Amino acid sequence: MSTATLSKPQAKQPRKGGRRMSLPVLLLVVAGVLALTSAVRLITGADGITSVGQMSTALQLAVPIGLAGLGGLWAERAGVVNIGLEGMMILGTWFGAWAGYQWGPWAGVVLGIVGGALGALLHAVATVTFNVNHIVSGVALNILALGTTRYLSKFTFANAPGGSTKQSPPIDSLGEFSVPGLAGWLDTLNGKHWFLVSDIAGLLGGLFTDLSPLTVVAVATVPLTWWVLWRTSFGLRLRSCGENPVAAESLGVNVYKYKYIAVLISGGFAGLGGAFLSIVASNVYLDGQTAGRGYIGLAAMIFGNWMPGGLALGAGLFGYTDSLNLRGGTTNVHALILLLAILLVLGAAWQAWRKKYVPAVITVVVAALMFVWYATTNDVPRQLVTATPYIVTLLVLSLSAQKLRMPKADGLPYRKGQGK
Repeated sequence: MSTATLSKPQAKQPRKGGRRMSLPVLLLVVAGVLALTSAVRLITGADGITSVGQMSTALQLAVPIGLAGLGGLWAERAGVVNIGLEGMMILGTWFGAWAGYQWGPWAGVVLGIVGGALGALLHAVATVTFNVNHIVSGVALNILALGTTRYLSKFTFANAPGGSTKQSPPIDSLGEFSVPGLAGWLDTLNGKHWFLVSDIAGLLGGLFTDLSPLTVVAVATVPLTWWVLWRTSFGLRLRSCGENPVAAESLGVNVYKYKYIAVLISGGFAGLGGAFLSIVASNVYLDGQTAGRGYIGLAAMIFGNWMPGGLALGAGLFGYTDSLNLRGGTTNVHALILLLAILLVLGAAWQAWRKKYVPAVITVVVAALMFVWYATTNDVPRQLVTATPYIVTLLVLSLSAQKLRMPKADGLPYRKGQGK
């Protein structure tokens, strides 16, 4: 095999561990879930579950999770596990707020990316150069970032007008816009509360209403990442470092260089997600602002099977559940209990059709309990609504774990020349 093997993307090879869901099947599943959601909305009267405002809020909350997930995707496709996404996001929030307060919001965005990349550089030196355990390095980075930003806040924000040791002064806004005509029409259509049509209008309306320019940039990074990693020679070489670095090195790939590049890009994405939190989602930096979104982003990446499209769906799911906490979530979550029960019944039927009778029976029992819960209550505890994003994270990972395929060399130590 010559070095030309890695000069251009290769044809897709069959994977072990089951077939990947095709795009038409995926779209059919999404359409089915949307139709069920619409039916549940009509039954329960919880029109807020697919309103334009709900979807717009969900998009805003999904963006930092998706950016963190993209950061994890870049690193792990090159073979480096990045548990330090949370710490890189923390650095992004602080540097973004500090620069945004000093020189304006766009400077904050740039410095937020730089802050995340600085954290990633430490992670790359530890894991790639010195072969430190990736998990240990990531956890250490999370602790270091938290302590560093708290220390720096004492010398920067504490004496500034409107600031304190745990909060930055207000930062100027990047502004918002809605697509003229289309946003208003979709909002009107959503207000009709028709079956399915209004729900689709609410979903699309959230994508065109009250958008920040940074939201548009963040959404565009998903197809851009797919194109770079799966349609360019650079992406092929980078992914080869995560699949078989010894073979990649034998074909002339500088594995260390590509791992460093991937981890730095990873940190840049996480830092951008942090800057989004402190500049767009809130116009101030707050201590503890990331609230575990780096870890949820990592979960979204795993849910998406290390693919940008699946990651975006996962980030959207987690962003939606998080938005329930901000928009009168108790009624909406109660309605979604019925939706979950119906989905469990369908899942049980699917398991029975595949002759997996024990999982099918267990699923039916859980579905019955969900139906009883819905029928015997009119509301849910506020604490449950607050915990919903984290519960969904655990459920999604536990249910999708058997279908996942991580890069083969992800997290494995590598030394230059070890294949000789």
